[in-house]
Amino acid sequence: MNVSAGLLTDRYELTMLSSWVTDGSVGDRAVFEAFARSLPEGRRYGMLAGLGRLLPLIADFTFDADEVAWLQAEGVVNEPTADYLRTFRFSGDIDGYREGDLYFPQSPVLTVTGTLGECVLLETLVLSVLNHDTAIASAAARMVTAAEGRPLVEMGSRRTHEEAAVAAARAAYVAGFAATSNLAAGRRHGVPTVGTAAHAFTLAHASEADAFRSQVATQGAGTTLLVDTFDIEQGIRTAVEVAGPGLGAVRIDSGDLAVESRRARALLDSLGATSTRITVTSDLDEYVIAALADAPIDGYGVGTRVVTGSGHPTSSMVYKLVAVADSPDGELRPVAKKSAAKASTGGRKAVRRTYDDGVLVAETFALGEPGPGSVQVPLVRDGKVVHEPTLDEVRAHAASVLASLPRDALGISHGPPYLTAHPETEEPA
Repeated sequence: MNVSAGLLTDRYELTMLSSWVTDGSVGDRAVFEAFARSLPEGRRYGMLAGLGRLLPLIADFTFDADEVAWLQAEGVVNEPTADYLRTFRFSGDIDGYREGDLYFPQSPVLTVTGTLGECVLLETLVLSVLNHDTAIASAAARMVTAAEGRPLVEMGSRRTHEEAAVAAARAAYVAGFAATSNLAAGRRHGVPTVGTAAHAFTLAHASEADAFRSQVATQGAGTTLLVDTFDIEQGIRTAVEVAGPGLGAVRIDSGDLAVESRRARALLDSLGATSTRITVTSDLDEYVIAALADAPIDGYGVGTRVVTGSGHPTSSMVYKLVAVADSPDGELRPVAKKSAAKASTGGRKAVRRTYDDGVLVAETFALGEPGPGSVQVPLVRDGKVVHEPTLDEVRAHAASVLASLPRDALGISHGPPYLTAHPETEEPA
């Protein structure tokens, strides 16, 4: 059953709303921020992703009549709250880091301003999208760095939920992957798609040669032939025999990839297929890719370890109230949690970054509205999306901010966060 974007939320968001509608505070001014208290263990930076999916969902965040009736029947909301939901649309403002930007502990990546009721309703949706897509992009960015310019293809659709697969393909492309195997990501988001054949295609034919002939007849000699179904050396010989020395590429999906790629390169060259590329797949992540840096490999296909965030399925972002007024027109006052290990900093924050010869060296914030030079940009004004970059513009921004990190911060070895956002009056930790 399809549901409105409004139901992509947790029950307690609506029970809180119901209390605020009842006590009359639902229209009080409020500011919420999304941020991560820490990065996944050993990570030195994170890459924000998902805004291009999140903002349209917020614009469509409504409840239809049947859904409101169901909420009442389930005892989730009372009648005054049902009236509130029947005509609900977010009408506030949202500022945030640009998609593809870097973030660090305490970076306020998203600031939502509006009424208490409308801001709280967005919490689950904001965190659902940003935590998922950011985890993917952050892992993918590390793989892109490890690949040192060699193209990567996202091919993890079979390792995650069908809709998560589409989001993952988009997030990986933002971070610098060259393409995806997922057709829905190509159709919905414009991510380039690639793909040729799996082992089943070879096994379905009477011989490996017959399979290769069929594929070349359909896709041309520039295709990529999967050569490890039976024996890699014989597979390469058969591939070149069928397609000729102009064969586009071979793919190896098993064995010691460093050893097999070297053998493959030597054999291809000896057969005159000197321009034939070698691509590899099989449980790759940034560590395996880095270990293959000296191998004669031209491209990588990454599945499980990118769609699962390379072992970190969430970015641990939270969405916290940082300022609230006591009336719809009242003055905002900072509020903050003081819980051990979960403390937050009250007040809306304007964030700035400091660079030294193009290298990012600090991220600081002061309480107040964002101004010139702020890391945050306007995303939504009066409920209308005002920030709609193309996916390729987002991808270019991601590449540029990665280039602003020093080499040691880009390393894949475990280490502390490169930066932590801190008040302008404090020295960085």
